[in-house]
Amino acid sequence: MADTAGKQEAQQRVDRIRAFRHELEQLTREGILFLSEDQRKILDEHHDKTLADLAGRFDVDVSESQKKISLAMRIASALGGLALCVAVFLFFYRYWGLLNTGSQIAILILTPVLLLIATEYTARREKTLYYTSLLAVVVFSAFVLNLNVLGSIFNLRPTPNAFLAWGIFAMVLGYGYRLRLELAAGLVCLVIFLAGSAVSLNGEFWGAMVERPETYLAGGLALLAVPLIFHHEKRTTFPQVYRFFGLAFVFLALLGLGNAGQLSYLPLAKKASESLYQVVGFGIAIASTWIGIRRRLPESVNLGAGFFAIYLFNRLFVWWWDWMPKYLFFLMIGAIALVLLAVFRKLRAGTARKEPA
Repeated sequence: MADTAGKQEAQQRVDRIRAFRHELEQLTREGILFLSEDQRKILDEHHDKTLADLAGRFDVDVSESQKKISLAMRIASALGGLALCVAVFLFFYRYWGLLNTGSQIAILILTPVLLLIATEYTARREKTLYYTSLLAVVVFSAFVLNLNVLGSIFNLRPTPNAFLAWGIFAMVLGYGYRLRLELAAGLVCLVIFLAGSAVSLNGEFWGAMVERPETYLAGGLALLAVPLIFHHEKRTTFPQVYRFFGLAFVFLALLGLGNAGQLSYLPLAKKASESLYQVVGFGIAIASTWIGIRRRLPESVNLGAGFFAIYLFNRLFVWWWDWMPKYLFFLMIGAIALVLLAVFRKLRAGTARKEPA
């Protein structure tokens, strides 16, 4: 199975070689830099050999056409996985009532096992993991569906423990085959499990977690802590997934609490709770953007800046919508958007000066 980190580094080097060749051609046309025929031949032979070696070892895209085809393959893989998931669901829906209980249980056990064997088989024989990713999506979907059906067969009471099982299974798939989509699914399931369990411990029905944003806030903070503790040397893209979903849960929870303070566990009045979480939301959005810029974390910058704008426009709507003429409201929104654009542009320029090309 291909090393995802190694392939990413190989693709970055291929992109640098292609960019160097284009720039060299431009400099030659402008009369700024000239290489002798022998120098150009040695350089081209070295680059050609390097590209062939990287393509053979990591199956990277060495041309623009290959990049476009790879994108199409990723889209086809995602659509194919979705189609197979629907096919599995429709199969259960169409023929399930015709089978006896023993046959139903056998199918529920064998389906994910056979799909997992097929996933392992493809992972050992392909470098790009397109088929592996497709099958992993189907395996996870079958596992989710099968637990639901088994619960129905034996009339089991719904609990958040199902999300724990789904989350662990998805994490095993993600780490086992270096698949970020399955990792993301696992993280979402585990946060939901933590939220439901926290609500249950408080004596409420676990499904009431949708009305307790603070439980998701805790889960999001836990996800953010993982990349700080575990460095993922062999899976260098995984910390991005943890940060993205950790920040997303934190920002969404703060957005909900800032608009509905009565949902908070804090012993504060509704307005006081809302004001507190609004301030915290703005503070974390600013901190996320600042840290992302300093440490070159694009997911942190994008989410921080995006939710800062969402928080701001949400507050402006609450403060101004009812009493301000609508044309003036939208005029003010447009003016503030221009100010934010100027600020972000200045931040971008400052970042470009500090970072190496």
